[in-house]
Amino acid sequence: MNRNKMITAEEAVYHIRDGWTIGVEGFVGAGTPDDLCLALSDRYIAKGNPKNLMLIHSSGPGDAATRGANRIAHEGMYKRVISGHYGLVPKIGKLALANDFEAYNLPQGILTNFYRAVAGNRPGVFTKVGLGTFADPRISGGKISSKAVEDIVEVVEIGGEEWLFMKSFPVDCVLIRGTTADTRGNITMEREILTVDSLAMAMAAKNSGGTVIVQVERIAN
Repeated sequence: MNRNKMITAEEAVYHIRDGWTIGVEGFVGAGTPDDLCLALSDRYIAKGNPKNLMLIHSSGPGDAATRGANRIAHEGMYKRVISGHYGLVPKIGKLALANDFEAYNLPQGILTNFYRAVAGNRPGVFTKVGLGTFADPRISGGKISSKAVEDIVEVVEIGGEEWLFMKSFPVDCVLIRGTTADTRGNITMEREILTVDSLAMAMAAKNSGGTVIVQVERIAN
């Protein structure tokens, strides 16, 4: 219980393995772990790994230019990306349109609730949001690259009504941002303007037996 959990960003990202499903927190600059994204980018450039990742982000963890998840937009890094907002991560969006990976775009709320479903050990997300739109598998199912062929959302009928359903799956690692940490890994967020999906993401990773990596500003004595 007293094990010191404090490590550098460079050390932290070396815990991420090929083929993992990772979630990156943030909406523009709110909650975006920019230092972790930079460290992960440096690792990929230097070592060529981790690769074949699945990346999930419900909002846009970037500045519509070069920061945040735009730092980890590298050819060959991803097998699949499921995004709720490509507009703030245009470098990832460019790779998606270039068919570099299986690219999906789903409503932000579906992905936000996806983390909660995994955290709560629920089968998935049932929603009416997206019925009859691009998210509906009878139209495109959110697919935005030709490599994306699997339907990750299906239409189900409950009580005579149609719902969209996104199935839960394990989350191996999440990258989030807080303000203060102690050596046991407890985190506070007193200087964060939004907490966004941080708690749900951490709980989803822990419930999956995964890893939670948090970028913080300061260490508590």
